Amino acid sequence: MSFTFTPQDFWSLINEKLVHWAELTIKNLPNLVIATLIFIVFVILSKFLARWLLTLLKRLFESNQIAGLIAGICRVILVAIGFFFALDIMGLSKAVASLLAGAGIIGLAVGFAFQDMTENMIAGVVMGIRKPFRVGDVVEAGDTFGTVRRINLRNTLIENFYGQLAIVPNKILFKNELINYSRLATRRIEIEVGISYADDIEQAESVIVEAINELDGVIKQHETDVYACGFGDSSVNLLVWFWIDYPGEIGFMQMRHKAIIAIHRTLEENDILIPFPIRTLDFNAKGGANLEDMQINMRQRTHKPQGEKEVQSR
Repeated sequence: MSFTFTPQDFWSLINEKLVHWAELTIKNLPNLVIATLIFIVFVILSKFLARWLLTLLKRLFESNQIAGLIAGICRVILVAIGFFFALDIMGLSKAVASLLAGAGIIGLAVGFAFQDMTENMIAGVVMGIRKPFRVGDVVEAGDTFGTVRRINLRNTLIENFYGQLAIVPNKILFKNELINYSRLATRRIEIEVGISYADDIEQAESVIVEAINELDGVIKQHETDVYACGFGDSSVNLLVWFWIDYPGEIGFMQMRHKAIIAIHRTLEENDILIPFPIRTLDFNAKGGANLEDMQINMRQRTHKPQGEKEVQSR
């Protein structure tokens, strides 16, 4: 049995298909028009919504990149919703399900491929919402300590106090301990100083507190205090506490410098000694013999009386 396919049969088949598609198009033309109009409405609506949302988010976030990303994501989501509505109106619900499944698989693959980048971006968005720090804050995270200069979507730029710019990934700032020195706008300075065992601790405390509170820039003066924190080899160790505005007109190091000068001056004026390290040398195995005693004993042994020498020589 043979089958012959002529050009006339080919064109007849094409014609049937075209006629069938034309009939379907005419039949679904109202749905197509409505679906197209709905999709256009969603596109226009997403454009205006993204503009409004971007303006609002720029006021809320320190980073324009984060605001732009969120606004862009919202616009894409709204356009996608309009597209799926249009497909559903045209009776392509199976195509909608297939597209959603494909989008989920693609999103999962992209998430695994760019895991580190995605993690930094998510951390940047979350920090933009929670705002643990702002541009200009002094922060410490791990080995990085400095002033926040810029907050990006994937990283944060911190200028340390050596004049270098550190680029810190957002996930490090999000996961690890972060100290914000600017949030409470105050900072405590601690200075250790030692006085001799012969001096009065309470007198030293009184004159140091008075000298510290006379400095410009010291706040919470009722909390300025001095504590005896231990016994050193040559001194009684004191710990001086006081508060300053931070960041303020006077920097941390400048204020610490002024405080050390004030402590040194007031102790000197009140005849309170800041002792040098003292070492006591003991030349006897059982203890109790100093260098002077040892020298006297040596002279007595080497320089005996003349009479005793003559007796020995006879």
